[in-house]
Amino acid sequence: MSVLSKNYTLNNGVEIPKLGLGTWFIDDADAADAVRAAVATGYRHIDTAQAYGNERGVGEGVRTCGVPREQLFVVSKVAAEHKTNESAAKSIDETLEKMGLDYLVMMIIHSPQPLFTTKKGQFTTFQIDIARTYPI
Repeated sequence: MSVLSKNYTLNNGVEIPKLGLGTWFIDDADAADAVRAAVATGYRHIDTAQAYGNERGVGEGVRTCGVPREQLFVVSKVAAEHKTNESAAKSIDETLEKMGLDYLVMMIIHSPQPLFTTKKGQFTTFQIDIARTYPI
């Protein structure tokens, strides 16, 4: 069995592929081809971020790779400059629009900052239904 077909199971039961395509330093113009090539090789975990500037191309690759969307574990990250829930939520909507996707499997806070914490020191979560792994 290839490492590309092995998964970890998260605490909520969602499975995440052990190996994923990281798209940092892939230009937006080249991202769709990179995603399609990776998926053709067997990758099912695709990772991008707002800060990478390639979400549009990554989304195109996801949409046109020939593998059903529900079989892909697509991740992006909220850029560090979003310091409020409102700003982060707006940026997530922009990510979905850029990528041309209805949902992401996971959205990560790229660089957590103290301004995102509650009085107890825990991160607040966004109550929007765009991610399957954890309500953001």
